Amino acid sequence: MLIKNIFQNNQKWISEKIKSDKEYFKKLSSGQSPEILYIGCSDSRVSAEELMGANPGDIFVHRNIANMVPNTDLSAMSVINYAVSHLKVKHIVVCGHYDCGGVKAAMQSTDLGILNPWLRNIRDVYRLHKSELDLINDGGLRHKRLVELNIQEQCINIIKTSDVQKAYKDRSITVHGWVFDIHTGQLKDLKIDFDKILENIMEIYHII
Repeated sequence: MLIKNIFQNNQKWISEKIKSDKEYFKKLSSGQSPEILYIGCSDSRVSAEELMGANPGDIFVHRNIANMVPNTDLSAMSVINYAVSHLKVKHIVVCGHYDCGGVKAAMQSTDLGILNPWLRNIRDVYRLHKSELDLINDGGLRHKRLVELNIQEQCINIIKTSDVQKAYKDRSITVHGWVFDIHTGQLKDLKIDFDKILENIMEIYHII
């Protein structure tokens, strides 16, 4: 996309929205009440709203390299706090995608400079699931499985937060792990059984 075309595209978008609904921007500027917090990858090929068929105002979005939710990342923690405690979202989605460059980079024994501490979080996921991953001989399939396991671990990181634990006590909130198949365009619900995964360790992370 050429920079010079962006503002032309913006004007075209405005005209299309007003044509279909004269009150569109008045409604849009009145506030937001999304029911979903979406945490996804920064990959330019994976647009949250587009792949979900959502409109502006439907989803509160946070994106970073490899859809990570480390507890040391103040940006991710602040987003979760605002979405859960103030917007009162009902669903939190962690959506990764196959062919993720961040996951691929973490699987390599390479010094990547400033990216090292970020990618170490993914390498920690590999360490946690090494026995399963090392049994997968096909490198492509191993990458796909690490993408899925990384999504699972980031969902668990969300469940560990005090904001989400408080929400569990006060109202209905659900955490979901999804993966986007970049080769087919399909979204897949990983149907992660968090109760089973956390049954023997939640007492360690239980805050509320």
